[in-house]
Amino acid sequence: MKNGYTILEVANVHGGNYKYFQDLIIELSDYQKPHYGIKFQIFKADLMALPSFSDYRIYEELFFDWEQWESIITQAAETKDIWIDIFDLYGVEAVQRFNEKVHGVKFQASVLENFEVISALKETNMKGKYLMLNIAGMEMEDVHQKIRFIESEIDCQEILLQVGYQNYPTPISKSGIFKIRDLQQSGYSVVFADHSPGESEEAIFLPLMAYHAGAMGVEKHVMLGDRQTKYDYQASITTDRLKEYDRQLDKYFSGIDTVFVNRLEAYYLAKTIQKPVLNKPMFSGKVPSESDFCYRRTDEDGLMLSEIKELVAQGMVLRRAVQKGKVLRREDFKIPVVALIVACRLKSSRLKSKALLDIGGLPSIQLCMKNALRIPDAHHVVLATSNLEDDAELKNHTYDDSVIFHQGDPEDVISRYLDICDKLRVDTVIRLTGDCPYVSQEIASILLKSHRNTGADYTAAKNFAVGTSTEIMEVEALRKIKRHFKSADYSEYMTWYFMNNQDHFKTNVVELPEDYVRNYRLTLDYQEDLDLLNKIADYFAETGNMYTLRELFDFLDGNPEVVALNSDMKLTYKTDQKLINLLNEKTRIID
Repeated sequence: MKNGYTILEVANVHGGNYKYFQDLIIELSDYQKPHYGIKFQIFKADLMALPSFSDYRIYEELFFDWEQWESIITQAAETKDIWIDIFDLYGVEAVQRFNEKVHGVKFQASVLENFEVISALKETNMKGKYLMLNIAGMEMEDVHQKIRFIESEIDCQEILLQVGYQNYPTPISKSGIFKIRDLQQSGYSVVFADHSPGESEEAIFLPLMAYHAGAMGVEKHVMLGDRQTKYDYQASITTDRLKEYDRQLDKYFSGIDTVFVNRLEAYYLAKTIQKPVLNKPMFSGKVPSESDFCYRRTDEDGLMLSEIKELVAQGMVLRRAVQKGKVLRREDFKIPVVALIVACRLKSSRLKSKALLDIGGLPSIQLCMKNALRIPDAHHVVLATSNLEDDAELKNHTYDDSVIFHQGDPEDVISRYLDICDKLRVDTVIRLTGDCPYVSQEIASILLKSHRNTGADYTAAKNFAVGTSTEIMEVEALRKIKRHFKSADYSEYMTWYFMNNQDHFKTNVVELPEDYVRNYRLTLDYQEDLDLLNKIADYFAETGNMYTLRELFDFLDGNPEVVALNSDMKLTYKTDQKLINLLNEKTRIID
């Protein structure tokens, strides 16, 4: 799509009159791609509304069958890109029937909660097609969340955001044109839906304002001027006024080419500038950094380094694998899907069934899940255990219905992780073990931010109180481990697979702020650990204070006798030399 792109919106101006529809398509034949598209609203009354709905009879009146739609779309596709406005499963079927002719699909804001339609479109070929989401009435955070969800469900060329209050006619003060710059600054491509009165001056100059604000396209309602229609005429311009719109559009774009940098010099710079080109292949989910690029002249339309850095600063990662020698484009990036995965079993030998032992009135695994749910930026929280009957009891201890319970390989924890990551299309994992009931959301946030900024495969804290920290790892890095280890039976000690293979993985060890570092033991492996953890739970219960790491440390700093309860306990993976030697042998990649 290019600047100066107009989507001619037919909507329901035809009033269900097939002859009117055909005549309008003929009248619009002079407006051609690549600068013009045309959009149709394809729906079926009983699939969009209940018979009791006030406009149900109107929907029936506006219906066309497949033979009629095929004729209309075939004729329109000769000159323009075809867009389909989806409201129901009939609209999805239209995308499937006329797939080769469809250039893009639009969801109204009112359809974005229709999971029946979204699920059906997920099974439809949308590769190479645009998906336009109208976000009228949505706050910015809702927009981010909705895009993350749609990206995880539908594989399309690019998601475009449409602003424009959906009412007829719309005064300029309510048009939403001011949103364009804000959305652009967040990295989104924006289309403006113009619903100004069809006979007004705004019907011509408001789209020009939208282009000036940075819109990549405008949706414009059109109708025939030689006959009346019952519906959608308020914001529609006649085909005669469309000619004036087209002339003003040409003037606008010729005019803006003359300011400061003209078209020829811009073309020369674009043709000769050296663009960042990948100096190595990069996998899906990776964060590119300066060291990943060389600079070359190329005819490919790629992002400059500053644009790439801006996307990375917004937390974006690569949507797909990109080969060495390729430029990066905006559609190559996406907001990563993050899952916090808590691994837990009931097979503990030193403290039997420790995951079910009570800490402050909750089984320890539930206290762990409670605090894990407070970690921000995770789209999913998962309790992952084995598929053995002995561990099935954990299904009753997820703490919250939002937690996903997953069972997988008993010994190969990486396989267990990858199974659920593949199902949820996860890019990044926040790893936690179930014997850490007082995990810190503060530390997890610091590590995730550093992980994204450095483009690491694996991130961990250097020093921390045992049981308070997490690890961050890329799903693609876990897949790489599995390519080298058919059965990663020692992946209970997952850290070793990364730290023993730093020539294969980009590792990132973070120095935490001093306030978040202590030499305390806050994990559960012995009775002494349980005693200490219950002392902490009693403190928070008595004071009524919300758990934070600083509050916990203040308590322990002032009560050395509590700290002494388990201070003699050792971490086997740090003190058992036989285990250390075994892990060094079994987790090292041999090329």
